[in-house]
Amino acid sequence: MGKEYLIQEKPLKALIVFAIPMIIGNLFQQFYTMVDSVVVGRFVGEQALAAVGASYSLTTVFISVAIGGGVGASVITSQYFGAREYGKMKSSVRTALAAFAVLSMVLGMFGLLFSRQIMIWLNTPEEALSSAAEYLRIYFLGLPFLFMYNILSSMFNALGKSKIPLCLLIFSSVFNMILDVILVKNAGMGVAGVAWATLIAQGISAACSAMLFLREMKQYEGRGTEGIFNKTEFFNMTGIALPSILQQSTVSIGMMLVQSVVNSFGAQMLAGFSAGMRVESICVVPMAAMGNVMSSYTAQNIGAGRYDRVRAGYRTGYAIVFSFAAVLCLWLETCSGPLIRMFLGDKGSLGAFQTGTDYLRFIGWFFALIGLKMITDGLLRGAGDMKMFTIANLVNLGIRVVIAVTCAPRWGIAFVWMAVPVGWLANYLISYREYRTGRWQL
Repeated sequence: MGKEYLIQEKPLKALIVFAIPMIIGNLFQQFYTMVDSVVVGRFVGEQALAAVGASYSLTTVFISVAIGGGVGASVITSQYFGAREYGKMKSSVRTALAAFAVLSMVLGMFGLLFSRQIMIWLNTPEEALSSAAEYLRIYFLGLPFLFMYNILSSMFNALGKSKIPLCLLIFSSVFNMILDVILVKNAGMGVAGVAWATLIAQGISAACSAMLFLREMKQYEGRGTEGIFNKTEFFNMTGIALPSILQQSTVSIGMMLVQSVVNSFGAQMLAGFSAGMRVESICVVPMAAMGNVMSSYTAQNIGAGRYDRVRAGYRTGYAIVFSFAAVLCLWLETCSGPLIRMFLGDKGSLGAFQTGTDYLRFIGWFFALIGLKMITDGLLRGAGDMKMFTIANLVNLGIRVVIAVTCAPRWGIAFVWMAVPVGWLANYLISYREYRTGRWQL
């Protein structure tokens, strides 16, 4: 299929073809944390699952910073690549890697020193506190690898080499699964075992990425400026990276506040909620992929002046989203029990099991809302209409945090997940209203 299929093929075919590899890649990325949780839950115990779950929202903040930074770095690299200014491109690459290497080491040192205190701030149950702090310390040791891999993945995408990071991600995910079983089940390392498995897998993946990227760079002429750091390139990159980092991390920070509410309910409910969250993260993958697909589809068709195709693609997106949502709802309503048992094993407590299944059976009815939110946000993002896109997402986040913080402590943990579809609906309605105004076409 040609490079311009997003502006030539029928919308349904174009969207599906573009979405499939993205969904596969995102699923493998989610398997990292999912397998960690399954292994510790089944082979160590419920408190170990709670310990890993307690730090989940915090680790996503750092992943968001890495991804946001990668987006900023890749835009500059992509511009130089398109202009065939390969010397400047190499300077921007060196500057990005140097800047984020320093940032990751600073953040890593902070995390190593304050892991336990951070977990206390997040209201981690006493019985899971030590294991959660240990998991987090090892995670912070591997932060430079996480940053390097995400920056290099963005660079590969900027050069049109998206298959390379996908292959490395698949390799890393599978290798991480194998190490989880070896270190936790066979070596008996407990929570520390899954943390070391992730660190080793990410380290090898980052090293492979670096070697492959260096080989890729040798194909382009030009040396760029001397040294590994260029102030001009750094400030150009920062202007794009900072808004992207803020956008990526704001939601994660909000979810960290929600996580602190869940943590306060004790290890049993935390374990059940953590298991449910892992399953939900898998369910959201096709919806998030459709949002990213809609961004690229919209951008290319607006560039070609095909606004009619944007509207047709958006309508097609509804049909795709509702189809995904129906399958997911059926899956969760019929399989929520076995899914939660997959994490807890046969020895899981009734409280953890009930919390996880209640969460999944409730949220399963509302995935159409997040799908509609994602494709509408994706269209606005692809059109460059960032103001209302940002407002809608902040309203979504605000609703979820306020309801969770004010209602859950008074009336029960169920209000944590009851807030989720309310936030999704508000986000969709704000974004849809902006779409209907037609300002995104200007």
